Amino acid sequence: MGHSGGNASGNFCYSLYMVDVATGWSVVAALKNKAQVWTLNALIQLRRELPFRLLGIHSDNGSEFINDRFVTYCQENHLRFTRTRSYNKNDNCYVEQRNWTVVRNAVGYYRYDSDEELRIMGKLYALLNVYNNHFQPTQKLTQKINKGHRISRRYDDPLTPYERVLNSPYVDQKKKDGL
Repeated sequence: MGHSGGNASGNFCYSLYMVDVATGWSVVAALKNKAQVWTLNALIQLRRELPFRLLGIHSDNGSEFINDRFVTYCQENHLRFTRTRSYNKNDNCYVEQRNWTVVRNAVGYYRYDSDEELRIMGKLYALLNVYNNHFQPTQKLTQKINKGHRISRRYDDPLTPYERVLNSPYVDQKKKDGL
């Protein structure tokens, strides 16, 4: 997500947001711009912050993701790489929702283009990562029932991503203990 403040000229900061669909665990990082090198460095940084093994990446169709460097990294690290279908923005609904509720609510729509602003965004995001994963409960849709002209939705009990990770049989106990 770009932080151009409505002026797309020159370089400006970007945010890279990752969300695990199963647990809701999310991490965000600040990037100097959307160059391949910064995007890949941010991915590597965020990957280290995950309490579980990353199996794959589903990105949008931006040039920061669709390039040889990124695809090669995914292949070398045995990460399944998929991307959204053209003109189907809701393919990334988990990230798109968080772009608003987390990133835009925290930093707004201003232009950020200096090294100092990048550094401050990085510090803010480190705190947001802890807050969102440990203190912000979410509900997951468990069932959709079509009742004629109405759709009824059922959700599970609210849990934080941290609680979902602790309850997951797929996360290593050593990783859980480290949280």
